[in-house]
Amino acid sequence: MPFDPRLRDLFLNKPESVINLPAWSLSADKIQAYQSMTRLAMVEIAGRDSIAAAVMGVEAQGFTDLLPTYVYTGTEYGAWQTVEKAVEHLIKRLPQVRVHDLLLLGSPGFWQALNGRFIAELVSRYGFYTPCVGCHLYLHGVRIPLATMLGNVPIIAGERERHDHAIKVNQISEALDIYQDMVGHFGINLLLPLRHTAEGTRIRDILGFEWPAGEEQLGCVLSGNYRGWNQTAENSTRQVQRYLEEFARPCSEKIVASYLKGEVPNHLEIGARVLESLK
Repeated sequence: MPFDPRLRDLFLNKPESVINLPAWSLSADKIQAYQSMTRLAMVEIAGRDSIAAAVMGVEAQGFTDLLPTYVYTGTEYGAWQTVEKAVEHLIKRLPQVRVHDLLLLGSPGFWQALNGRFIAELVSRYGFYTPCVGCHLYLHGVRIPLATMLGNVPIIAGERERHDHAIKVNQISEALDIYQDMVGHFGINLLLPLRHTAEGTRIRDILGFEWPAGEEQLGCVLSGNYRGWNQTAENSTRQVQRYLEEFARPCSEKIVASYLKGEVPNHLEIGARVLESLK
């Protein structure tokens, strides 16, 4: 599958691109075509779990069309080709499904409002800080306006509560509930087919080939930040819930609501207002 080389430029420059995607990436004709599809789902493109989730979603829901989307965060590093390769894996694994052109989305301002600008305030209020929880909420939130525009199409993501014996603070059950509730607030289903799949061997079986965890995907400079030197995570479930319920979710919902009105919001101003309301 040929990929438009301009996608690399988008990934490099990371512009504000949530509701105003370039016409060469998402034309009016494509929008109309997607809106006419009755079994279309949007797919998160990340590592192996996202591709396995798409496979399970198709098997469970009978989707005939998949729209692959990659959301940039500003903290990734590595070879852009791994994103394209993930889409190629999806095409090969699901030959009976039409996998459409890859779309890139993202908003540096949105990410900064949840995970960067207010770190001192968040540490003071909640007694911890990790960007990973807000980052995952951001990844789902950025996709909502596009999913809405295309006819409230569902979003398939590869979140898992357990990864063999490891627990990731951004994918604990309480966090996943809030992600799904927030997306559902806007009338979109966030499908998590792998939510209760713990074993990495099961991921391999779904994919039908070997893909080691964490390999052949972009890395993040903040990976593992919530773990101590001995790899243990000290954050409590209640801390994560409070951060999401009091700040990250209300902030995200207000930002997404602005996008749905056709406006690019002032992300930091919204974040500041949410924090001010908590005093």
